[in-house]
Amino acid sequence: MAFGYLHLRLLVLAAAIAVAVAANFDDCINRIHQMPNTTVGGTDNRGNPMIITNATAITYDLCVQECGADPEPFAWPVFSQQFSAWLLPWLALISQLPFGANDKMDNLQSMLLSIGSPVLAAYALVLTTLNGRWITKRFFPFKNHPNAYRAVRVLSSLQQAPLRLTDDHSLLVALVTLRANRHWWGELLTWLNLTHSWSISAATSIAWVFIAYIFTVVDSFTGGVTQMVNANGQGVGSIWLWLLAIVVAWLQISPKCDSEHLHRAMNRANKFGGVPNGKRRMATDTEPAMYLSSDLSTLRCDESRSPPIFNYARLFSWVQSVEQVAEAFEPSNALLRGTPSPSEIESHRREDSDATEMNTFLGASLRHRSDSKSESSMAVDVTAHSIHLSSEMVGKRSRWGEGTWRRIVVSGCVALFLQWGTTGAAVVVVWYTPTTGLGCRSAAYLLYGIISTLVWMAMLISSILSHYSVTSKSKRAPSARIAAWFAIALRRLGKFTAACNGIGLVITCLFQFSNFFDRCYCNSSVLYWGSRAYNVISFQPEDVVFMRSAWIGGVFLAAGSTILFFIFINLFINPPFPTHEDDD
Repeated sequence: MAFGYLHLRLLVLAAAIAVAVAANFDDCINRIHQMPNTTVGGTDNRGNPMIITNATAITYDLCVQECGADPEPFAWPVFSQQFSAWLLPWLALISQLPFGANDKMDNLQSMLLSIGSPVLAAYALVLTTLNGRWITKRFFPFKNHPNAYRAVRVLSSLQQAPLRLTDDHSLLVALVTLRANRHWWGELLTWLNLTHSWSISAATSIAWVFIAYIFTVVDSFTGGVTQMVNANGQGVGSIWLWLLAIVVAWLQISPKCDSEHLHRAMNRANKFGGVPNGKRRMATDTEPAMYLSSDLSTLRCDESRSPPIFNYARLFSWVQSVEQVAEAFEPSNALLRGTPSPSEIESHRREDSDATEMNTFLGASLRHRSDSKSESSMAVDVTAHSIHLSSEMVGKRSRWGEGTWRRIVVSGCVALFLQWGTTGAAVVVVWYTPTTGLGCRSAAYLLYGIISTLVWMAMLISSILSHYSVTSKSKRAPSARIAAWFAIALRRLGKFTAACNGIGLVITCLFQFSNFFDRCYCNSSVLYWGSRAYNVISFQPEDVVFMRSAWIGGVFLAAGSTILFFIFINLFINPPFPTHEDDD
């Protein structure tokens, strides 16, 4: 409380000082127009010299000389109107991003990463969607297997969890093959589905933001584009539009990101089954075939954080887990393709079946295929056979996973399209507002997009180096240790940079509404024009037409990129998968 009160007093004091030293551009312009007829300092709206009394713009040097380098005074009516219309709805919508971690710091990191790097937020969203489609195709050859449909839904739902599989492949084969263990899949799937995507508060927030954006855009055109042009929120509205698409898309996907709920669901399922005899687990049983890791090591800590934006860190480990489960389906699916007669199957389906019965049952399937003597000879021990097949598959399995790089490239391109569609629209709106060119506002938006992209690249490289280090044959090898060090350093740098970028974006918006940018330096676009910089003080009809066209183009660019991103997600979301006749 004391710190907050002191902070508030400092803000009030800073505002009072700013008002005291602020420039009054109206008085300044009147003084300039009363100067003797000369072309020194006077220009038209293209920067061409002209008599000062007829000038519609002045040079940057004259502006500083006569008006000073300070900004226009803070105007509360302008600030409150623009802030509540253009920025406040977006800040409220941030609360609808998916979080779910038990640790509040993890949720805070997720929020700062999303605001500081929309590229990373969109990348995680697209990657989650494409992973769901990939796993459906990966398990499609096993569509007739009783557990295939449940496995697809379970594994897809566990993208937000640090999924791990046991090294004992016989447990995984039993989990896939035994009829009794079908209850394990059903139990886990039931508990994972106890989440809700849409809520009244979420729908209300989205509707509020959408309606507020439409109203403010329409009002900015009908009220006259030259009114409060330097404090207008057109650029602000465009640069935040990515948030609407991401929130709505996550609500459609409904990620299972409640960490406490995920662990409780997995523990409950593992108590029910998932062991060779398919019965309830006892304290003396071996480790479960599938579980959620509690690894909090510095290298892999982001994998344990359940907010979906951290899916970037779980990609490679999750893909490896999916591949391992698919490999468990391979031998059992191959055996079940030669299914014996119904009476023979029924004779081998017992509630008290164990690993021996599994071998007998699958061995019967092999013997039924009399055209393959080699397969019949393997029926002596099906579990050993499945482990042998798995060893061969692991030897051939890619460290990075099937099609992983393709999904990374596609996700990155789509995420960059959304980021630069909205950021580019904000830059266009401000760039073509006289004085045209790169100024303080457009440079701030451009820097935001660049830093957002760099943060995504840092986090992506960090996840690659981390997986390389973890999967290295020798964890103490120099290459593995160097990769681990760089992975940690890049991740920490990326998070810090994203936090600064997100806070900087909010401050930039506040500066625009508070007239902080309404000063000679920013209004003259010195960054673009250099020594030829000039400040437009009177808009001409052609300027208004040009500026209106740029604003309309910016709105369509931001809205179009957001709509196309949303269409892309809906094209790939929820791919169909044939269900077994016994599935729910």
